[in-house]
Amino acid sequence: MVAAVAVLDEKISDLYEQVVARNPGEAEFHQAVREVFDSLGPVLAKHPHYADAGIIKRLTEPERQIIFRVPWIDDQNQVQVNRGFRVEFNSALGPYKGGLRFHPSVYLGVVKFLGFEQIFKNALTGLPIGGGKGGSDFDPKGKSDLEIMRFCQSFMTELYRHIGEYTDVPAGDIGVGGREIGYLFGQYKRITNRYESGVLTGKGLAWGGSQVRTEATGYGAVFFVRDMLAAADDKLDGKTVVVSGSGNVAIFAIEKIQQLGGRVVACSDSSGYVVDEAGIDLELLKEIKNVQRGRIGDYVNARSSARLVTNGSLWNVPTDIAIPCATQNELNGADAAQLVKNGVRVVAEGANMPCTPEAVRIFGEAGVSFAPGKAANAGGVATSALEMQQNASRDSWSFGYTEERLSEIMTSIHDHCLHTAEEYGVPGNYVMGANIAGFTQVADAMLALGLI
Repeated sequence: MVAAVAVLDEKISDLYEQVVARNPGEAEFHQAVREVFDSLGPVLAKHPHYADAGIIKRLTEPERQIIFRVPWIDDQNQVQVNRGFRVEFNSALGPYKGGLRFHPSVYLGVVKFLGFEQIFKNALTGLPIGGGKGGSDFDPKGKSDLEIMRFCQSFMTELYRHIGEYTDVPAGDIGVGGREIGYLFGQYKRITNRYESGVLTGKGLAWGGSQVRTEATGYGAVFFVRDMLAAADDKLDGKTVVVSGSGNVAIFAIEKIQQLGGRVVACSDSSGYVVDEAGIDLELLKEIKNVQRGRIGDYVNARSSARLVTNGSLWNVPTDIAIPCATQNELNGADAAQLVKNGVRVVAEGANMPCTPEAVRIFGEAGVSFAPGKAANAGGVATSALEMQQNASRDSWSFGYTEERLSEIMTSIHDHCLHTAEEYGVPGNYVMGANIAGFTQVADAMLALGLI
């Protein structure tokens, strides 16, 4: 595998400095932009008209940024105030599409990084959706159902005026699951007096949701790993896997890995990580996380073959395949070096930008096959688009049919990345392939639509 381009083209370097100057203090956004810019040298050498038309400059400036106050009352009758965000980044390919994140770390820079990534991720799916993202610095952890409902209703009371099935279609992300989507959709329906089911995705199956949507991001990441291995005449069966996180993405990544014959030996949450050489007991993990809403340590209390580690790094656990599924920048250079030392062969990002630039560089230099999140974790938004299709046609597809569609989309993304990397002289480089394939698709649409 060829390492990512380390030195920016002079034109792109000037543009990058402008982005940093125009968006001060937004480190995550700067990182996401730089990661894409690192891939664009060969594109501009082959297609200089992209630079002449100002495509790159326009791509890094959101079409719309919305920031609003979210007041709500807690269970002690105290007024709380959070900040809400929606960044509608690019609609060249379709309505803005991207999740809502409720987490105390959320600020404008995080939302812009996520929205920028979403542009290219959505383009890679081949489906007609643009890029956007949103959320709030609200922390749902420890809140009662009533507090979460009151917050969601207040959040939607402002957001509703900016969204619609042909305008902007939010979904869930960290801190926003089926419960939160339900409260948000209920308030949207109440305010608008319309059952516009296509305005939000990730809905419950009884009221417009899609089969496989809950599983889609985790399943999709594993399908991508399956295809990476197949491209190297290998398979997942018998491989050891480490998955970070124990939320929705991680749980369903573990499920699909086990279905394909792999053995997951470690997973984590913010309190530490568990190592279970016998293989993670998925049903026990689901019970603890999804039913009891417990901590990863509860798994060890119920499983004699497991041990809990509350310091050190999950990535010290020897593994053939690593799938980071927690949050941005969770896997750093030291972690990457340890994984390489322990013989890791494939790394696929199940979360958004979980590997630092140094980690990506180390994987590239070591010849580790590395898949960036905009390709490997596109299964979630792809299935959201399938949910939109079902809503538009008043239809409902079976689990098996929807999973087959997801598998086909992930294989298409994989092959597109691989072929694009080969076309631009960096064979096997999924980072370059994903960035260039996503960029050219959006850039061509922007050129066709004129200067907007």
